[in-house]
Amino acid sequence: MLTGAPLSRFRKNLLEWFAEFQRDLPWRRTRDPYRIWLSEIMLQQTRVAAVIPYYERFLEQFPTVDALARAPQEDVLRLWSGLGYYSRARNLQKTAQLIVSKHNGVFPNEPEEALALPGIGAYTAAAILSIAYQKKHAVLDGNVARVIARLNALRGDLHANGTWQKLQKTADHLLQVRSPGDWNQAMMELGATLCTPRSPQCLLCPVSEFCEARKKGLVDLIPAKRSKRTTVGITLASLVLVDARGKTLLLSPPNSAQKSASPGDVHTLVSRMWHFPTIAVPQARAVAELKKFTEESLFNGRSLRSELFPLKKVRHAVTYRSITIFPFRAEVEKLPRVSGAKAFLLADLSAVPISNLTRKVARAALASK
Repeated sequence: MLTGAPLSRFRKNLLEWFAEFQRDLPWRRTRDPYRIWLSEIMLQQTRVAAVIPYYERFLEQFPTVDALARAPQEDVLRLWSGLGYYSRARNLQKTAQLIVSKHNGVFPNEPEEALALPGIGAYTAAAILSIAYQKKHAVLDGNVARVIARLNALRGDLHANGTWQKLQKTADHLLQVRSPGDWNQAMMELGATLCTPRSPQCLLCPVSEFCEARKKGLVDLIPAKRSKRTTVGITLASLVLVDARGKTLLLSPPNSAQKSASPGDVHTLVSRMWHFPTIAVPQARAVAELKKFTEESLFNGRSLRSELFPLKKVRHAVTYRSITIFPFRAEVEKLPRVSGAKAFLLADLSAVPISNLTRKVARAALASK
């Protein structure tokens, strides 16, 4: 572990590099805890380039934590639609409501209070508190862990046998306490732009002289690849009913009291948002099962006289699940009346909170014209 003069030089080199080469990102132009918190939640498991437009649109609609707390959840989900991992949006609003009711509308600056909020873990709390309040907490995410593992030539699974806890101790030791916010962002920036999982740019690295993995020729082997969870295949059939006005039927999300039956539950796969009538089916029986479901659940036992026109197959992935959707389009004179369902223009679902899976089915239906 670096100490003394080498540690001072390591910190100096990294902070000078960050000051000169950091990316110009909108959340780096503010110390507002609300905006920093929003960016950290959006950036979880999501690329920076994908987050920026969502971040900017979200702030236009909800410029303050109070505005977010008071907004209808459907509006929050609609603006989040397409960003994925929708529990983040739901937890974001729950946290906003708690901040307004318990913390006078200001994100708390103590770790115990921050960690008690929905969707806030150790990394997120450290990032927000250090950047917004200059609290002396070191972040540890995948990027920082990779940098530290290579610095120390640490082999093996970083999440096994207490290794993550050791990495956190090293991150705490390296922290430049005089500027913790810049330091944490510098460590993350290094991992995101130079010390990448594949093809790291060691020749451009400001701290390569301290890297034991580089000295030992182990950079490409560290960190060790984690064993992936076995992929589960799921087959769905979706029905896009379209009336003469170009309107289609979407089913409402389940209420919060309804729990998903399993990870393969349809409500889980559509992110508990508005969706086309969709069922899990064996591929060979997609048409028969979908028609049966439609007549029983949507048309009150009446026969569906319209032909189910097969659309282009849709593929989608949610974590370890590989989903194949067989969508069908059916032209009807009049959409059925179904409790909780609503009619929307198929050509414009932008005002509706829908998941990417539902959006892909809509595109397939529009393309069929």
